[in-house]
This record gives sequence, structure tokens and C-alpha cells, in this order.
Amino acid sequence: MEIIGCIVIGLIAGWLAGVLMKGSGFGVVGDIIVVEDNLMRRLSMMLAALFLVNAAHAVPFWGDKASMPADTAPTALKQGQFVWDPAAAPSGPIVVVVSLTEQIAYVYRNGLRIGYTTVSTGKPGHETPTGVFTTLQKDKDHRSSIYHNAPMPYTQRLTWSGVSLHAGGLPGYPSSHGCVHLPSDFAQLLFDASPMGMTVVVANAASAPADVVHPAALSPVDAKTGTDSEMRRLSTTEAFRWEPEKAPEGPVSVLMSAADQRVLVLRNGIEIGRAKIRIAKPEEPLGTHVFVVMGQAEGPNTAVPGAPTPRWIAVGIPGYASDDKHPLDPAAAARVSIPPEFAKAVYPLLIPGTTMMVTDAAVLESTTGTMLAVVTNEPPPAKR
Repeated sequence: MEIIGCIVIGLIAGWLAGVLMKGSGFGVVGDIIVVEDNLMRRLSMMLAALFLVNAAHAVPFWGDKASMPADTAPTALKQGQFVWDPAAAPSGPIVVVVSLTEQIAYVYRNGLRIGYTTVSTGKPGHETPTGVFTTLQKDKDHRSSIYHNAPMPYTQRLTWSGVSLHAGGLPGYPSSHGCVHLPSDFAQLLFDASPMGMTVVVANAASAPADVVHPAALSPVDAKTGTDSEMRRLSTTEAFRWEPEKAPEGPVSVLMSAADQRVLVLRNGIEIGRAKIRIAKPEEPLGTHVFVVMGQAEGPNTAVPGAPTPRWIAVGIPGYASDDKHPLDPAAAARVSIPPEFAKAVYPLLIPGTTMMVTDAAVLESTTGTMLAVVTNEPPPAKR
């Protein structure tokens, strides 16, 4: 757009210079006044045309310009608001879950929720289809070929019939022609973070289980297939579960919930273990924090004698930027008791780069509802 503006302004400047030079050759005051009069009239018309060109190509900005604090509940978001907390899981497979029922989209990386936002999906008669999709195309500056060249910034196409994720209007209710509208900043953040072929699950109460329609902090679906994740609650007789063979390699993330009294371990986006924990003085909140292993700490490991002690350093997250680079408080860590056998299995995985998110919120899933349908995203057949 800036290029178009420069070209038009350049043409105006060149034309203006030519007219003035021509006018100066008359040598008659009256004639020069006529030339200036015509000049101003034509100049006004050209500037008006330039304004209309700019207006036609302008891209609106939708939603908030910054993330809400990381501990903001999804249901507390107002229209246009979002949370983006990529430090919770800096690497790993990404999957997006769009809840048509809630009008909220959730982004998970390495199995942990790193973002969520209010959305606007298809209005009656143009409902957004449900199912499992993969992104087919990405276009930062896309414009609609159907709806009057309307801007659709940061488009991630889900179907060849036109359904996409992109920045768009957010009136507080389903208003699109089938696409999933996102806040502009969130759309850009997701566009930059997500790979081509990313899995996107679109669900409502009639098409998917409750844990997909109302997802928690753990991804309710497999990042590769979009099908329901196999996550089982611990029985009353189980202290922990450890299944590292489910994901033999990949980045590791740890999630600890004070509300659920649980710690969960994920590798390459798949849960490989969970355990019951005990928290001393449970009436005192742990808060919302993200830590990353930065190396080995000095001193003995009190949880697993003889094992290296990871050095956890806090990462600044939305609403808690002051946490950045602060070490894990030993007094807070001492409040948490983990089954010794589980700790013995987990500690070798706590290498530099491993992340841990601590929250007072509940993270455990529910398990009722119907199964998801997988949608075919093959290109349309060639016309004959």
C-alpha cells in the first residue's frame, strides 16, 4: 500500500511541476490565475482519489494489542482479549482447539496451553464446520476473492472451500461467513509460531467430548492426529503413573497444579506420567509461574539423593514480568512432596531447556461426550 501511495504522489508532483512551468510561460496575470484555479481543482480531485485508494486498501486492527495476565481464566476474557504465554512450552508440536460453544480458541504446544483468545466463528447459515483439520496454506496479507476484497490478515487456510483462521471482526457473537476470526495481534503471534500442516480441531457439544469443547491446561487432543488424547485419571490406589515409552524422545514440559494436587510430565506433546502430590499449607497459593532448567544447582538433591539438582530460573510471563530471571524459591519448592519413585524417574529428564509451569488452577480433564470426526483436507478435484 505504501508503494501505491508513493507512486500516486510522485505522479501528482510531476504533473504539478509541468503545469506550473507551462503556466509561467503565459506572462499574463489573468491566464496564470486560471491555470492556478484549474490546478487546485485537479489537485483536489487527485488527492481525493488517493484517499479513496488508501481507504480501500487499509487493514483494520481488531482486538487488544497486548496479552492479558497469564493466570486470566479463559471465561474471564472480554471480547477481543487474549492470553499468549509461549514460555510455558518453548518447543514441541502445536495444536489449536476452537470451541464453537465457548467462542474461544486454545493453542497448545508440547501438550501445554500457551495461548487462548476470544473468537468469532460462522453466523447462522454460514456455520464453521466441526472436525479435525490441518493448515493447507498460510498468507500474511490475504484478501478475500469472494467478499469484496476484504482483508483477511494472517490467514491459515483450513479447507479449500474457504474456511480459515485469520484476524477479523470480533463483535462478541458468531458473525463470520465460516472463518474463525481472531484478534489481530493474536493472529500474528499464532501465524509466526505455527508450522504449515498444523492440526486444528473445531468442536461443539454435538461433535466432541466435553474436555475438547471446554479444554483445560492440558491438550485434550493428539497434536498430530487431532483425535482425543488418552489421558486417564489416577485411581484411588495409584500414587503415580509412568509411561515414558509413549514418547521416547522430544522436549519435556512439566505442569504442576495446586488445585488438583497433581504434577504431569509431557514429552513431545504426549503425557508420559502423572503423580499425586502433597502441598504443605495448601491455603497459601503457589501462584502462576514458569521456570526453565538452566543447568545444575549446587548442593545435594533432597528429593532424589545422589541425582543432580536442576537449577530452575523463572521466566517473565504476561502479568508477571518481574519474575524474570529469579531462581525458584527453595521454601516454595519444599512445600511440595512428590512420590519418591516418580521423582527418581523424572529427574534424569530435567535437563537444560526443560520447562515447568506452576499454577493454582485446576488442569485435569473431563471425559464425557462424543468422539471427534476427522475431516479430509485433500485439494478439490480438477474441474472438467
